[in-house]
Amino acid sequence: MKIKQNIAISDSGFIFNPTTGDSFSTNPIGQEIIKLLHNSKTEDEIRSFILETYQISRDHFEKDYYDFINVLKKYKLLEENEKD
Repeated sequence: MKIKQNIAISDSGFIFNPTTGDSFSTNPIGQEIIKLLHNSKTEDEIRSFILETYQISRDHFEKDYYDFINVLKKYKLLEENEKD
């Protein structure tokens, strides 16, 4: 999975989709995940990074990660050719 190249991401968590004009904000963990996706990190690499960096259980991460990915898909922030 990868964030679309035209998506603007600020250091403060502001996300802008110039194609639709939509803007969003996210918390620090969401920012980390978006940056990791933008840098083509795999789900396993993202999971490892978040679990090592933040005090969160694997189960909690899994649920929140998939919820977050579904939101990114809903707002068309991920590359369209992704099948998952």
